[in-house]
Amino acid sequence: MTCQTYSLFVLSVIMIYYGHTASSLNLVQLQDDIDKLKADFNSSHSDVADGGPIIVEKLKTWTERNEKRIILSQIVTMYLEMLENTDKSKPHIKHISEELYTLKSNLPDGVKKVKDIMDLAKLPMNDLRIQRKAANELFSILQKLVDPPSLKRKRSQSQRRCNC
Repeated sequence: MTCQTYSLFVLSVIMIYYGHTASSLNLVQLQDDIDKLKADFNSSHSDVADGGPIIVEKLKTWTERNEKRIILSQIVTMYLEMLENTDKSKPHIKHISEELYTLKSNLPDGVKKVKDIMDLAKLPMNDLRIQRKAANELFSILQKLVDPPSLKRKRSQSQRRCNC
């Protein structure tokens, strides 16, 4: 799969998960704009193929719809950040940015969730104060793992549906 195909694939996945329909987004125009963006970045350079894809591969391990919405919101944010450092007066960059902002607005909390995960990863677990707090919270965390709320909801919904 070429870089061009990867870009279109990633944007297509993002659009699907954000609820964008084909009628509200002109994929042909967007593909033309992406081609111009790739020319701006000289993405036909030989080093682009080194090491394989950097973003599409990350999507493979995120299987649940809500999980994918979290990672896709982070991906959209990364693309917007990348485009911030480009010449925004170019029509193709402006168009891509507008579409990405529209997609991002559909999931405003995705970036917050990613930040929460990153904050957890940065917790200094060798700090005695952090260890004390974590020890106090351990039982409630284990309760959530043993009896997740989604299972309770599914059981109660199925009981309501039964007309026995």
